[in-house]
Amino acid sequence: MTLIDHLYELRYRLGVAMLAIVAGGIFGFWWFANSLFGLPTLGDFVTGPYCDLPKSVRFSPEGQGCQLMQTKPFEVFTLRLKVGLSLGAVILSPVWLYQLWAFITPGLHAKERRYAGTFVGLASVLFTCGAALAYFVAPKGLAFMAGFGGEAFFTALTGGEYISFVLLMLLFFGISFELPLIMVMLNRAGVVSYAKLKSWWRGSVFVLFVFAAIATPGQDPLSMMVLAAALCLLYVVALAICRLQDRSKARKLEGMGATDPDEASDLDTAPSSLDVTPSATPRGHDDAT
Repeated sequence: MTLIDHLYELRYRLGVAMLAIVAGGIFGFWWFANSLFGLPTLGDFVTGPYCDLPKSVRFSPEGQGCQLMQTKPFEVFTLRLKVGLSLGAVILSPVWLYQLWAFITPGLHAKERRYAGTFVGLASVLFTCGAALAYFVAPKGLAFMAGFGGEAFFTALTGGEYISFVLLMLLFFGISFELPLIMVMLNRAGVVSYAKLKSWWRGSVFVLFVFAAIATPGQDPLSMMVLAAALCLLYVVALAICRLQDRSKARKLEGMGATDPDEASDLDTAPSSLDVTPSATPRGHDDAT
């Protein structure tokens, strides 16, 4: 394919991916205020962590239940659109991931395609697990932060601030859970060994705690500790997988004896003699022809 053909292909793949996200966003926009198959609305799912706070520390209009505040015109419309598009990107991720996969697959070898497919599948599962953990931790973090005021304050969050907090928390937890997968892939590619990773475990644990303190949107100690503990557990699992991979590589190299994989092979580089008998020049042609 020419460069222009590649650009056309990229435009097509991006267009299909965007249409899928927009379709999912329309569905999420509708689900935000409407029940689906007896399930709670998407708005109930999103406001769940806030509504789980004790009534004494959150704003609860009499007879209205749990509500967030709207401080700007059309703010609710914008928030529903933002939440709907986020949901569309998640539930229709197989569609846009497939478009990305279809664009890069022709340039990969069969073995690389298998590894890339495994990477994409595991990345989706880990991101979902991280987002689910964040959803269950968010109420505890909000309750911890709201409890500092005692009975002198109540928590009246605006819709924009709260939705941004929840989405950022889901995003950062989901991305953080990709760390062990990156470690395993780097080890598989031979960039870093299990022995090296094991020797770095003290510094790695310290870095994970610092990362959890920076990445947590709420900055509450509970969310930081939960994220750091989860990352440390995933780090241990990744170390175990890297150990198995290095052992498998060592067994494959046992049959090579003392041969160094980085040593060049013994090849005969001496030039061979050329025994060429010139044929007669065809009649009617000159030497140049």
